[in-house]
Amino acid sequence: MDPNHLRNQILSIAGTVVLLALLYVANTQGSDYTIRILNNIAIFIILAVSYNLINGVTGQFSLAPNAFVAIGSYTSALLTLTPMEKEISFIIEPCIWPLSVITLPFIVSLVAAGVVAALLALLMGFPVFRTRGDYLAIVTLGFGEVVRVIANNTQSITNGPLGLKGIADFTNIWWAWGFAIITVFLIGRMIRSSYGMAMKAVKFDQAAAEAVGINTYWHKMLAFTTSAFFQGVGGGLLAHLITTISPVLFTFFLTFNLLIIIVAGGLGSTTGAIIAAILFTWGGEALRFVEEPMDLGFIDIPGIPGMRMVIFSVILVLIMIFARQGLMGTREFNWNWVCRKLGIGGRS
Repeated sequence: MDPNHLRNQILSIAGTVVLLALLYVANTQGSDYTIRILNNIAIFIILAVSYNLINGVTGQFSLAPNAFVAIGSYTSALLTLTPMEKEISFIIEPCIWPLSVITLPFIVSLVAAGVVAALLALLMGFPVFRTRGDYLAIVTLGFGEVVRVIANNTQSITNGPLGLKGIADFTNIWWAWGFAIITVFLIGRMIRSSYGMAMKAVKFDQAAAEAVGINTYWHKMLAFTTSAFFQGVGGGLLAHLITTISPVLFTFFLTFNLLIIIVAGGLGSTTGAIIAAILFTWGGEALRFVEEPMDLGFIDIPGIPGMRMVIFSVILVLIMIFARQGLMGTREFNWNWVCRKLGIGGRS
């Protein structure tokens, strides 16, 4: 085995152990607010890394993440709520059978959330990938709105605009970061595999990829369904973190946030998606003060709701002007680079 490769594997394992140790300290010593922020960061890492697979790596401009997150959230929540809790929540119409009597463990509900989202992505992919570019974006955007409207009107399944309340708060640091690590590992392996190489070929020149024998339709479907699976899992974790969901939570605004993250991090870079997800989630909380009334002594500034998104939009514009490839471009974290900087040696 290549000594550098072996060293990088050891460093990756050591880095994971250090991360888990830091999470243990945060979980035992941190405040509830800190733990919640860490959980949000992990969920957004899952959503951003999986979204980057279809948009950044494969180059297909999908605007459907909010649909898959919604599907995952409702699936996981409905499968973990007890029959009594469903009876209490469904006031206008009772929950349909067999959902009304099913209660499954949390981990099973998360896997089911991912599978249901992936199956719907598979069905959606047949008509969607007959289009390209802006048309693909419009179709997937429409799909997201269709899912939201259906969730708003199917009283016996989603409880309509009332949403689902009293969802158990199963999501903790270990569930959230455990799935975040799994997502990064599996998608990273996929990108480095022959499938990932083919996806990148589809992104840069679809006609040329087809000319050398790559089944571009199949590879786009693979990226789309894989992305949807992890977005469904992320939706399940989100539902069991906030414990209350409704259709208004899954508007295009959620997709817009994820789009900001992967563009700011660098389309095609998993490392960039992770860094941008951390900065976006933490920055969103750090900038809460700009939406609150402020007394500067010589002037009173009223609270302006939504000001955080204005600031994020300005930051995105600045990134597009001064760093058009995003924070990382298409580059990835590399232990060889770290070792060279530390004077340990290693090759690129």
